[in-house]
Amino acid sequence: MNILFTICARAGSKGVKGKNTRPFCGKPLLYYTVAAFEEYRMKYNATDAIDLAINTDSAQLVEQMKDTGIAHLFVERKECLAGDVVAKKDVIKDTLKEAEQLNGIMYDIVVDLDLTSPLRTAGDIDGTIKTLLEDEGADISYSVAEARRSPYFNMVSKNESGYYTTVIKSEFVARQQAPVCYDMNASIYAYRRDYLMSDRINDRKALIWVMKDTGILDIDSEHDLKLMEVIATYLFGNSSDYKYMMKRIEEYKE
Repeated sequence: MNILFTICARAGSKGVKGKNTRPFCGKPLLYYTVAAFEEYRMKYNATDAIDLAINTDSAQLVEQMKDTGIAHLFVERKECLAGDVVAKKDVIKDTLKEAEQLNGIMYDIVVDLDLTSPLRTAGDIDGTIKTLLEDEGADISYSVAEARRSPYFNMVSKNESGYYTTVIKSEFVARQQAPVCYDMNASIYAYRRDYLMSDRINDRKALIWVMKDTGILDIDSEHDLKLMEVIATYLFGNSSDYKYMMKRIEEYKE
């Protein structure tokens, strides 16, 4: 099986200035995603062709990636795909096209890892991919965390009258009666190639991989960054999976 991993990150950011190249717990944010990828590749590269492609318009991110010493393909972000309203799926699709042309092979699975959700492990990547592969009818598998709020009970939005009501109206009187909900955490997306290259958007068969509750956070504000650093410091000091990742990160050049 041929698997392409993608890291797609722009130079600009409105929520957190230059967030994709910011330090996180004293190391470039990129290193945490790359370390998880490397752990996965070391486990499976004897049986699968596993490549990494970086799609960016950030010269600093390009240099940070070089400093890791890890083999990768560089795909320069096209200007037409650099805006705030560009769908990330389009960027991933373009990265796939460029990678296949550069390597002369066709990939079966494409796995996108988002830099702003660094608290993932190789086990989370493995789980997301296996969830997709175990169901031949599935188009995509993505990571989630158990939701702390429910749209049936304690998530509200403004209605036509200007007042606030629950997002989903129902007759449920207990939270246990409502369907279980999950928060998409934008950390890991595993696509079958045929689906990614298609024009289907809403018509898709999706499965999920449930990460730890701490995995819900992603960096979209300065507060997010500070809070995640506190959680990351605890995980890297107390979780064997994260300790191993940190050891790998320490080996990267700065």
